[in-house]
Parts: sequence; C-alpha cells; structure tokens
Amino acid sequence: MLEEKKTIQKPFRFKQFTVEQDRCAMKVGTDGVLLGAWANVAQAETILDVGTGTGVIAIMAAQRTETYQTRVEGVEIDESAYLQAKENMANSPFAARLTVIHDSIQDFQPLGERKYDVIISNPPFFTGGTFSGNQEKNNVRHTVKLPHGDLLHATQRLLHKKGRFCLILPLLEGLRFIEVARNYRFFCTRMTEVRPKPGKNIERLLLQFEWQDQKMVKDELILMLENGQRNDYTPEYIQLTSAFYTIF
Repeated sequence: MLEEKKTIQKPFRFKQFTVEQDRCAMKVGTDGVLLGAWANVAQAETILDVGTGTGVIAIMAAQRTETYQTRVEGVEIDESAYLQAKENMANSPFAARLTVIHDSIQDFQPLGERKYDVIISNPPFFTGGTFSGNQEKNNVRHTVKLPHGDLLHATQRLLHKKGRFCLILPLLEGLRFIEVARNYRFFCTRMTEVRPKPGKNIERLLLQFEWQDQKMVKDELILMLENGQRNDYTPEYIQLTSAFYTIF
C-alpha cells in the first residue's frame, strides 16, 4: 500500500518571532493576530492567555509590553499544543517573560493566587452543529472543553478588579456572549466590528469586558479595500498589525 501523504505545516514568521504550528490543531490565523494586536495591554503587569494554542497571542502580548517588562502566561489543556507553545515561547526574544501551563482553565490556579490585569482568549465558539472528523479541531472550535460559562467563571475568579478581559468571536456568538457576561457582572466597554471589505457583513467582534458598567466605545475595522486584490489591505488594518506581519 502507498503511504498517505501528510501536509507539512510551515512555521508562521512574524517580524520579531516565528511560530511553529505543525503540532497544533488550530494554526495561526487572522482572528488570533487581530486579537493579539487589538487587546488593550497598556501598563499591564500580568497577562493571561486562555487556550494559548501555538502561543502566538501570548508572544504578541509580550512584544507589545516590552517597555513594561510584563509577565505573560498561557494556559493550554492540549498536551501537543502546550509543548509547541512552550517551544515557541522559549525561542522568542521575550522568553524570559513568557510561561505556559499545561492545564484546563477550570482547574488552573495561579501562583500565589495572583490576579491578572488583562485576560485574553480566542475561545471556541460553536455551540451546536455538525462536528468534523478531526477531534482536535472539534475541541478547539466547539465549546466542548471550554463552555463560555466556564470561561466567564474562570475570568471572574482570575481577573483583577480593575482588569480587562478581551476576546474575539463571530457576530452572533459575540452578541450572545455580551448578554451572558452580564450574569457574571462583566460589562462590554469596547467593541470593534470587523468586516472583510466595505459593505460586507460583520464577520467578527473584538470585545473588551470590565467589572464597571460604563458607556461602550464602539468602532469598525475593515480589513481589505473595496476593490482590493490579495494583500490590498486598508490603512487601519496595516496600522494595527504592522508591528507583526512581515508583508507590511
């Protein structure tokens, strides 16, 4: 019999670091990079990335907080992803400030019962529908191992009272999450609606939650120019991600 050919997943190269992704079910994608570049990490002393996967968001956070020498931790339940994130972090220029823990967020206990200034997550979002044949992808795309209620409960336990919780979700899931979050005393204080092109439907919501109920700051981000071809990105998207993508 002929051996089945396997697709070799190439590493994703950013300006200051490289992310190996051959052992992770979910690869580096636009959602993670958007969130990593958008999340407000200003003057944070401690950051937690929930479901860190390859570690890309945690490493981006470390790059963005180099001035503050912020400690960034990732939590990852999948062993293969955990080991890959550990290697990616160790090989980055920010290794001294990065840590990854092999655990579920439900069971995770930080050292010294510390609270985090910022919690970031690119969480699973499918709550129903048909599962694929790839169990690893099911685990990270569907809310099987990380129901949104569990994520909010963990954030309630781990987030500093003046902290920020940032995540990215598809439109409908994001609107539902805002409503559910109120049951955990979290309020959406910042929202960016993401469209692929002008006039296209909103595909993602970038969301920030805080403990204090206040007027929400809302804006829009369009990724590509109206008649743009490949890599014809808007100035706003370039400005947001230019510190990371090598194409800018």
